Amino acid sequence: MTDVGLVGFGRWGKLIFRDLHSLGVPVHVAVPGSDSRKAALEAGAASVCESVADLPDCTGYVVAPPTVHHAACIDALASRNRPIFCEKPLTNDARAAQQLADTLQERLFVMDKWRYHPGILKLAELAKSGELGQIEAVRTCRLGWGNPHKDVDSLWILIPHDLSIALEILGTLPKACSAISQIPGMGGEDMIARLQNDGEMLTVTMEISSLHPSPTRSVVVIGSKAVAQLASSYDDRILLAPRDNSRKPQQIEVGTKMPLLAELETFVAHLNGGPAPKSSAAEGALIVRRIAELRALAGLP
Repeated sequence: MTDVGLVGFGRWGKLIFRDLHSLGVPVHVAVPGSDSRKAALEAGAASVCESVADLPDCTGYVVAPPTVHHAACIDALASRNRPIFCEKPLTNDARAAQQLADTLQERLFVMDKWRYHPGILKLAELAKSGELGQIEAVRTCRLGWGNPHKDVDSLWILIPHDLSIALEILGTLPKACSAISQIPGMGGEDMIARLQNDGEMLTVTMEISSLHPSPTRSVVVIGSKAVAQLASSYDDRILLAPRDNSRKPQQIEVGTKMPLLAELETFVAHLNGGPAPKSSAAEGALIVRRIAELRALAGLP
């Protein structure tokens, strides 16, 4: 029987457990806090333990502790030679991320849930089909309030989403070109960043902030023929508008399947011999490297 070892049972780990449990997968949970272990048992965990080393031999593992512990947890599981699905970002250290990618290669994947969002998948389909014409720009806006994570600043949590969206739509990530922290002294809470390769017109522009009480999420793909937009995280449709204004924006329904469930379904299917999940270890390491480069351009540690 396919079973999964889950490292972490916090705010996000509980949601991962919920969806794995809904798929009928036995889940063994490793979490240090006694209250969390009790909560995991009450939720239906197959077993609980205090540390990664105490997890049983499972078909695969999901790593979802605080970001600063990702690398250590993956290292502790590496010798088991099982697939590992790690919550994004892979780490908050570019060198460590690359080492993990080099060591585990095709056994390590990153949980970039936006690469499973039906609206993003439709934007990627339109971009690759040529219906939008030559892709000139991808614009993302991710504005919200506060950071529930105590181990890293909000940029480490937010930027991976937008970089993975750009990767899904374009199939690659341009170079880190510029980045500014809009509010001096606020640290890693606010940034406008741009990716662009030398000599190319295509740009990726991201506005990211945890200083907006009213949340905003938007992804726009600008092509030479048309523009497509996902206007909100939970929209069940995208907007498609011709550049020449020859007709009103068209609404294209995309569905409402939740990305977290979709990516966990893919991982469980992979454990049973199916295709690998999106965001390979190499792509996860690339995203961490771009974040480090953008932070350096913005003067952030």
